[in-house]
Amino acid sequence: MIEFAEAFPQYAFLVYVAIMSLITFMAYGIDKKKAIAGEWRTKEKTLLGLSLAGGAIGGLLGMKLFRHKTKHSYFWVVNYFAIALHIVLFIWLAKGGSF
Repeated sequence: MIEFAEAFPQYAFLVYVAIMSLITFMAYGIDKKKAIAGEWRTKEKTLLGLSLAGGAIGGLLGMKLFRHKTKHSYFWVVNYFAIALHIVLFIWLAKGGSF
């Protein structure tokens, strides 16, 4: 597996983004459920950090599907910015860049 990641870092990055998106999507869903129940909530910094760390697609899907944090413009801005950042990173890796 390490050899694959070294040979094709852009695909390893896609796997990472997919996993982070799933985690972020679930975090938005859990936070929405807690909001409805009036329970302790996930910090906004945590949700936004997950989006920036690779889970922006899951963040946007969670916002739309769960109708959660949609009135906060900074959630939209951060998630769309993070998607653009992740696209740039993917292209950079595909062209031979490395970390």
